[in-house]
Amino acid sequence: MNSKLRIAVISGGTSAEASVSRVSAKGVTEALSVNYPHVVNIELDGHLTNNLQAFRPDIVFPVLHGPPGEDGTLQGFLEMLGYAYVGSDVHSSAVAMDKIVAKHVFRAANLPVIDQITVTIDNAITTSVEAINAQLGTYVVIKPARQGSALGVMRVSNLNEMQEGLENAFKFDPRLLVEKRIDGKEITVGVLDTENGPKAFPVIEITTASKDSWYDFEHRYTEGLSEHVMPADLPANQASRLMELAIAAHQSLGCRDLSRADFIVPDDETELLLEVNTLPGMTPTSLYPDGARGYGLKFPELVSFLAERAAARR
Repeated sequence: MNSKLRIAVISGGTSAEASVSRVSAKGVTEALSVNYPHVVNIELDGHLTNNLQAFRPDIVFPVLHGPPGEDGTLQGFLEMLGYAYVGSDVHSSAVAMDKIVAKHVFRAANLPVIDQITVTIDNAITTSVEAINAQLGTYVVIKPARQGSALGVMRVSNLNEMQEGLENAFKFDPRLLVEKRIDGKEITVGVLDTENGPKAFPVIEITTASKDSWYDFEHRYTEGLSEHVMPADLPANQASRLMELAIAAHQSLGCRDLSRADFIVPDDETELLLEVNTLPGMTPTSLYPDGARGYGLKFPELVSFLAERAAARR
């Protein structure tokens, strides 16, 4: 471990998830400071270039959720300035962030995904409602193409809810992914790149207090509203399949260093891949650090491991 590393943690910005990013960054900065005396947390704003140049970091640790920190924009900026950084490169970040494009990649890799339709703001809401109903029915989930933390996501079960969900989701993105709604266990699996290839963390099931609730933005970041069951209450062979699928999804997108794959497992126990997060949350209620602990890595060890991997790429 190179304790002399100068590490710049970047957080904040103007995305809808900026406040969550700052909470994550506070924890990452404190954990890195256990092993590295030269760590600063820098805001993603118009002063970013000057602040990085003034600090002269050896590596950058982005702790950002949503665009422009997670979609390849920041990654391209860092590469142009010659900074080594933690996480996936420009291309993988951009592809993973776009749920529509990512699903094309997953299908090409023969990974199990849910039937979907894409709609855009260019078409009238009524036209989109008719298309969705004709192809998938009314029991669907509406998702902005390029948002994280379930922002703008709505589960609907009738035409009125569908229209409301589309109108709300279009506030976040002009392109929407609409998937057939599948009820089942909400599952997540973290992946960490190592010298011996990518390794999967233990499988986690996410439960919420109310039967009618799900892992939306509120339940993700409000302590006590969700529970992480690790290892998930699943047959051993199914847990192994989910870990294999998480690694396959990580590799299909060309992810680097870390990722977290989210699944839904219905009652018939057919695993279905939802999405991959290239910069998973690092807050006190986040899933990825929990998975790392199950794998045997305490939080300071985890962030130090990621920092050292980035430093080796300088």
